[in-house]
Order: sequence, then C-alpha cells, then structure tokens
Amino acid sequence: MPWLQFVALGIVAACVYGIVHDQVTARVCVEYFTLGHAPLFATESPILLGIGWGVVASWWGGAILGLGLAAAARAGNRPKFDAKEMVRPVCLLLLVMATSAILSGMVGYWLAKTGTIQLLGRIALDVPRERHPYFLADMWAHGASYLVGFMGGWLLIVWVWWRRFGLKPEDLGIKPRT
Repeated sequence: MPWLQFVALGIVAACVYGIVHDQVTARVCVEYFTLGHAPLFATESPILLGIGWGVVASWWGGAILGLGLAAAARAGNRPKFDAKEMVRPVCLLLLVMATSAILSGMVGYWLAKTGTIQLLGRIALDVPRERHPYFLADMWAHGASYLVGFMGGWLLIVWVWWRRFGLKPEDLGIKPRT
C-alpha cells in the first residue's frame, strides 16, 4: 500500500499542476489547444480545455514520478521514506516548473514578437497571424514544464535514493575540495 501512496501523490500533484498550468495557457492562446492538438472533446471553453488537457497531458508524468519515488523511497532494507515526506519536495518541483514555464513563455513570446522564431507549416496557416506570438508563448511554456518536470523528477528520485543510502561524494569517486 505505501507504494500506491507515492503513485497517488505523483498523479494528484501532476494533475493539479497541469490543470492550473493549462487554465493559464488556455487563456493566453486557446488556439494552442483547439488547433495545435487533436480534439479531446468539442469545446472552445478555456476552462474545460484547461481541465481536460491538464489531466490528460499530466497524469502519466505523475505516475512515472510516483513510481520512481516509490522505488527510491521503499525498495531494499534501508530505512524507508513515507509519501508524506515527499509532499514538500514535490511541491518545490512544481514551483520550479511553474517558474520555468512563466519565464520560458515570456521568452517565447518575445522571440516571436521580434521575428526570431515563427510558426511554420500547416499550423502557421491555421492559427491567425496575430495569435502566433501567443501560440509560441504557450508552446515554450509547455515545453519548459515538461523538460523541467522530467529533469527535476529524476533529480528528486536520485536525491531520495542518495539520502536513504547515505551516499557521500567519495563513494562515487568524487574527491572533496580542500
């Protein structure tokens, strides 16, 4: 049962983050969801799109994180961590993800407004020209969330394993500075 608590923590955290993230990005550029993705259901409502895509696009990442944390925190005969101990680190990861999404979205928007980046292909024809910077802002924000979430999730798993097994840099052949 403790393993399932980690998986539940990961899924709930990812879905909450995904819904909040997509509530914002659906309002920045609804076309990102209606034209840039296969339709989930027939709506252009930013609220419904944010909820639907927030869950569909996020739950699996949370499940992977939860399974990884469960393995790092519970496997073996060393003292085990409880899922409760991971709530703050997971929340910190979500905060870092949100910050990176905001900053990346702003950079994507600025690069699009200055003509440094642009939409190409069919999507460039489907999305109204004046909406391109907003579409690219959403794209960059989502990309940052996935990248930082993936990297941060792995770092969190390694951190838990490291703490459980009491590894020191010397154990890995890393010499301490003198």
